[in-house]
Amino acid sequence: MSASMMFAVARAGFRRHATYRQATVAATATNSVFGCLRAYVLLATATGAGGVAGGYTGEQLSTYVWIGQGLLGVVLLWGWSDLADRVRTGEVSSDLLRPVNPIWTYLATDLGRAAHAFCTRMIVPLAVGASLFPFYWPNNPITYLLLPVSITAAVLVCFCLRYLVNLTSFWLLDIRGVAMLWVVLSGAASGMYFPLAFLPEPVTALLYYATPFPSIMQFPADIAVEYGGLSGQLWRLGLQVLWCVICLALAWSVQRRATLKLVIQGG
Repeated sequence: MSASMMFAVARAGFRRHATYRQATVAATATNSVFGCLRAYVLLATATGAGGVAGGYTGEQLSTYVWIGQGLLGVVLLWGWSDLADRVRTGEVSSDLLRPVNPIWTYLATDLGRAAHAFCTRMIVPLAVGASLFPFYWPNNPITYLLLPVSITAAVLVCFCLRYLVNLTSFWLLDIRGVAMLWVVLSGAASGMYFPLAFLPEPVTALLYYATPFPSIMQFPADIAVEYGGLSGQLWRLGLQVLWCVICLALAWSVQRRATLKLVIQGG
């Protein structure tokens, strides 16, 4: 897929989601309300711990919450079953006949959707959080360069994992069980509910090094609040890039096996 074609598909994805104005407003308002609740809880946790909890100050925890609330819509952690629906109805056969590999088409569309979500579902909750709660503004200018790269990597990792969940439909047809497992794992292990540093150290290390989930929300939020300093930021970004490569290669490989299965069954 050429760069110009990928850009055109991404732009179409942006315009498609820009038409859902009421849904965008409702989702943004919901994210802001739940962000207030989570911010109060984590600020109370920091106060109860003497001002610092898990290595985070109150300002860092508040900002962590609002970055996470914004990322929830940008990475689209839950609720995507476009590919699975097309497999169930058989429409995926027309996708496979096209000259462009479906994974690139879906990825370009998802990048356009993510760009629209960044302009709406991320900017607004961050503005709400910065105006109502203590907010941590990065001290190092490099953070402002690292954060967009980290968010892009988070979108790519999350897309690949959601794509893998949808690819199971080639074998299962009904992916509701796999999708539910994904919701539970991705929410608990990505650092969405609370920073993973709150967990026992061996569990945190296991999630950091053995799973891609922290790359979706924990690492971008840590980079935004400069948790661990510049060396910690670069280490987290390096892990995100590594998981991008691994997850994309895995999605490509599984899609190839799924296609072969469809051909063997006469699809």
